[in-house]
Amino acid sequence: MPAHRAPTTRRSPDEKAGLGRHVASRRRFLGYLIAAPTLVVAAELTRESLWGPSEASAASVPSGPQTPELYDLLDTLRDAARPTANLIRIEVNRDGTVSFALPRSDNGQGIITSTQMIIAEEMGLEVDQVKVTLADARPELLFNQLTGGSSTTFTTYTPIRVAAALAHGQLLKAAAAELGQDVAVLTSRSGVITGASGRSLPFSALTEKAANQVTEQVEVTLKPKEDFRIIGKSQNKTDARAIVTGKKTFATDLQIPDALPTVICRAPDLNGYPEDVDNIDEVRSMPGVTDVEMVGTGVAVRAKTFGQAIDGVNALRVQWAAGTVAGENDDSVLAQVKKAELPLAVPAAGGATVEGAFTFYFRSNSSLETNCAIADVRSDRAEVWGPMKNPIAAQAEIAKKVGLPSSAVTVHVTEGGGSFGRKLFFDAALESAEVSKKMGKPVKLMWTRADDSRQGRVHPLATTRVRASVTADSVLSFELRHTTVATEVNPGLGEPITAAAFKTPVIGNLSLSESIFELTQVTPYNFGVSTRLLNEVDMGFNTSSMRNIYSPDVATARELMVDQIAAKMGKDPYEFRMEFFKNDRMRAVLEKVAEEGDWGRSMKKGTAQGLGFHTEYKGVAACLVEIDCRPETVNRRIRQGVTGPRVTKVTYAVDVGLVINPRGIEAQMMGGINDALAMTLTSSLHLDDGHFVEASWDNYFYTRQWNTPPEMNIIVMDSTADEPGGVGEFGVAATCGAIACAYARATGKLPEYFPINHKDPLPFEPYPTVPPIPPSPTNGLETTY
Repeated sequence: MPAHRAPTTRRSPDEKAGLGRHVASRRRFLGYLIAAPTLVVAAELTRESLWGPSEASAASVPSGPQTPELYDLLDTLRDAARPTANLIRIEVNRDGTVSFALPRSDNGQGIITSTQMIIAEEMGLEVDQVKVTLADARPELLFNQLTGGSSTTFTTYTPIRVAAALAHGQLLKAAAAELGQDVAVLTSRSGVITGASGRSLPFSALTEKAANQVTEQVEVTLKPKEDFRIIGKSQNKTDARAIVTGKKTFATDLQIPDALPTVICRAPDLNGYPEDVDNIDEVRSMPGVTDVEMVGTGVAVRAKTFGQAIDGVNALRVQWAAGTVAGENDDSVLAQVKKAELPLAVPAAGGATVEGAFTFYFRSNSSLETNCAIADVRSDRAEVWGPMKNPIAAQAEIAKKVGLPSSAVTVHVTEGGGSFGRKLFFDAALESAEVSKKMGKPVKLMWTRADDSRQGRVHPLATTRVRASVTADSVLSFELRHTTVATEVNPGLGEPITAAAFKTPVIGNLSLSESIFELTQVTPYNFGVSTRLLNEVDMGFNTSSMRNIYSPDVATARELMVDQIAAKMGKDPYEFRMEFFKNDRMRAVLEKVAEEGDWGRSMKKGTAQGLGFHTEYKGVAACLVEIDCRPETVNRRIRQGVTGPRVTKVTYAVDVGLVINPRGIEAQMMGGINDALAMTLTSSLHLDDGHFVEASWDNYFYTRQWNTPPEMNIIVMDSTADEPGGVGEFGVAATCGAIACAYARATGKLPEYFPINHKDPLPFEPYPTVPPIPPSPTNGLETTY
């Protein structure tokens, strides 16, 4: 297993100098006491900025502020959620525990645990005294039930604290009345309130006494950060034991009456659809099969077991209509993307020109838990269960699909087994509802792994071009043009963006994709005239964000070119970045990884160090990797794996603002690093004649144990911020850039495409004891279930 050190803390130069950091006084917030034991909270009215000031050095040419430095995607999502923050409720139960239905989706990122920590902190409870579940779709929340853009903790942190503080305040008042003492002399710990005389009352004895008879608005003051005893301390995920023992319940574990396993036979081409079935009655009579019906995306088979359903799928003989990308392949798609590239506008003048062009191929967004959902659709109502990150949009679309009003559709959000963008889309929920209506029976629908790889969501093929004008000591201009197969952000980030982002004067006239791009992408260096533009080509692919929307590709290209500019100036890559960074907060994380990772140490021929940096979602991160590109490493054979260059060590530092759970951040960074290894070195989809070749993780080479660095040091930096920023995306982009830079330094050449092994993938070699599965009669391709 990778070795890593415990998170360390430090005071950043910003804090030492008192620059760019406002330590907020104890502000007062408004909340509502409801006529019930449930308390409701109003949204905060101000926001903190986690950005430090731009500080151009004497040698660098300062760049003007970019949109995310003033107002980024997190601000947009919080402003969209703000009007309904007062509908977030915390309930104190009669047994003294506290319940909260979180209007977000937990797919393993740990937001249930961090939410428990926030409530426990404000109410003086232990973490296990707080019960957090996931809320059903609540249309009244409008834009406040979206899980995306690393925004959950940022958007819910203050409202949840306000609700918890109100509940705690009411319990203290009830205890004071019961004990006949002033609130000021009471102490509260672990769900017990103790008076000056030593007499104690548990929360359970106060729940009804604390209830309000009428709804009223009140003010509350939150606990000061210096008094925190839970927030900022490492906490294991509260569901960790259930996960490793197999007791955790996911969607397909649910036992819904009469919901039988269902699998859909899908077209050989991406987004093909059925025109006819030659042997539908024959398959209906197969063992265990209960129903076979044509639906919009294929032919659904319902059976007593998933194995029997898959047998039915494999036996079907279907006449298919062509898919949306019939006849296309990697090269033809790349040619269309290149044709759409926007020009680099700044002419070469007053210095040397440094240019680079890079290609990023399709990558799978299939998560550990394949696409799944359960549906029970009746004539007058429908009920659907699934791990959905956008349940309000899902509810509306399901209602439309089955011909019912939204009020007749109940959508239950289940915990998911992985997402990072995939479950922003609720394809399985829509399909399950359609199938259930067509069959007139409840169904438990699951995509096979091959379905997810070939027909699921993908990170789009893209190109990035960079041109910089450089003098002996300054960068006069830095242009970046990112061109990509269109990324679908609807319905994943649909309404919050159109409702809030389009109203901002800076980006109001731009397209939806350009708005997302503009709200997230920053060139963090003082590079004079700095531009970043996006263009997308809609070609009918099923795409989505995957551990970020644009950043992994953009950061890889940017950091590679930063190294090239540094070389042109005759500067060390570390010293160059430190000189040209926009603020000290950025310098602090890079300084930390250089110190901990021993930047500049002597390396053997064919090995090298590389640096990468990224800033987004109000956080900053730096990465130092060491890579081995020697022939004996690159050419080593690994059964069912990809060798090639091997990253042997990663040192990673991240500052995300206020840290709720350092251990959770550490785990997310480690996962992001492994994603970056895959995206940069080993895993890509190959498009051939309108379909993706890879059918599972046996021939889609995600990071294997051999590819994982033996040494991994994650450093969670201390911060003076009063709020958390975004976390989920951070492990990826900086690491992608660092790996690419290390590869270029070790080999002496710039990589032209990513993943680096895309053009010459190793052949699929099944385990000797398992014969390859024969081609499916439905699609003629090798299929792995």
